[in-house]
Amino acid sequence: MVKSMTGFGKGESANQDVALTVEIKSVNHRYCDINIKLPRSLSAFENEVKKTVGQTLKRGKVDVYINLNLIGGTALRATLNRPLVSAYLAALDELKNEFAVSGDIGLDWLASQKDLIQIEEATIDPEIMKEVLISAVQKALTGHDQMRIAEGAATADDMLARLGLIGGLLDQIEALAPEVPKEWRVKLEQRLKKFSEEIEIDPQRLAQELAMVADRCDVSEELTRFRSHIKQFEALLKSNEPVGRKMDFLVQEMNREANTTGSKSNHAELTRLVVDIKAELEKIREQVQNVE
Repeated sequence: MVKSMTGFGKGESANQDVALTVEIKSVNHRYCDINIKLPRSLSAFENEVKKTVGQTLKRGKVDVYINLNLIGGTALRATLNRPLVSAYLAALDELKNEFAVSGDIGLDWLASQKDLIQIEEATIDPEIMKEVLISAVQKALTGHDQMRIAEGAATADDMLARLGLIGGLLDQIEALAPEVPKEWRVKLEQRLKKFSEEIEIDPQRLAQELAMVADRCDVSEELTRFRSHIKQFEALLKSNEPVGRKMDFLVQEMNREANTTGSKSNHAELTRLVVDIKAELEKIREQVQNVE
């Protein structure tokens, strides 16, 4: 099962304190390059997120975006500065007793004093935060993987169709190849007839020359190796492992066999077939660049 390196997934997870949203985007890349963008308060979990993503994605340029929202009043917490309140009350009581000042100390007055009530950011148990975060990451990975599988299936269908076309072209080359030395022999004999009155033609030498031409034009080994590469490529399309690099290597090998086949024959139709094969291989190569 071929997977594309291009994908997008979004995951959300929450509890009574926090809500996290994770988005994962990826494009093709030679290696696995994971970049995490997250709030400073979650920076301690960056390596854990990268490890989780890396267990699923083996190749591609991956961007992970993490957004954090604190729910309700969790974001801020009001705390009473008890030592300062005690100090205020003690000072006011001293003022009342020493200078015979009358009057009551009201709650409104106390609440208006600076620093008696302090506003602090809430702290959440790191293990709880990690649990919610990884849950959101895994949900995003699930959606991301589904998209990669869908695109990979379409890519695999396209490559299989092109390999089928190449197989047909190889059959045409195989049928045409024996005609190449025959045509060369006819041309050689026609040329020799022009000089038959001036020089003596050695039939044995002519037979040897024709045998050498036939050997140079023989492309049976190239066709055999080419078909073997096609079978290996088709097997990779069914693999559950990342196969992009192996596919890239096989496309290079198939191109090499096509070049050798074309160079062995000075035949217009055979050359045209080789050009058609290389055109299909180039389209396959472009598809392979996006396979994990």
